[in-house]
Amino acid sequence: MTQRIALYPGTFDPITNGHVDIIGRAVKLVDRLIIGVAINEDKGPLFSLDERVAMAQRVADQLDTETEIEVKPFDGLLMHFAEQVNANIIVRGLRAVSDFEYEFQMVGMNQRLNAAIETVFLMADPRHQAVASRLVKEIARLGGDVTAFVSPSVKAMLMEKFGS
Repeated sequence: MTQRIALYPGTFDPITNGHVDIIGRAVKLVDRLIIGVAINEDKGPLFSLDERVAMAQRVADQLDTETEIEVKPFDGLLMHFAEQVNANIIVRGLRAVSDFEYEFQMVGMNQRLNAAIETVFLMADPRHQAVASRLVKEIARLGGDVTAFVSPSVKAMLMEKFGS
């Protein structure tokens, strides 16, 4: 039987409880999960690539799962990276209908690039549907409490970045 290898890509700047929820759901479906941390300098990330990889690795290490989880940085085209890591599934999280239109377009393009790689959408738990890294950073920057949105270690990193 072919091993089910999934790639969950994202910038993870920072990784939120919503991301962790999707990771927890994805590991139930696959034999191996690769968390692909996008370099994506165009987005001007708050955290360095090394910090974002470390955050994702910390999350992966804390999950109680039989599924192998690996965290890898990547740059360039998602489908090229998926091919490099032998992924046959791309995992994407959906929070709301607004996410769907963008993701729908991406699936169409990705299918044209490699029809052998399927995209699977996982709905975030309702408690996490409004959580976005961009909003978490804004709350932290303005001195708000992000406890409900990120792990304690990520909260500490945010507080350090913003001097809170």
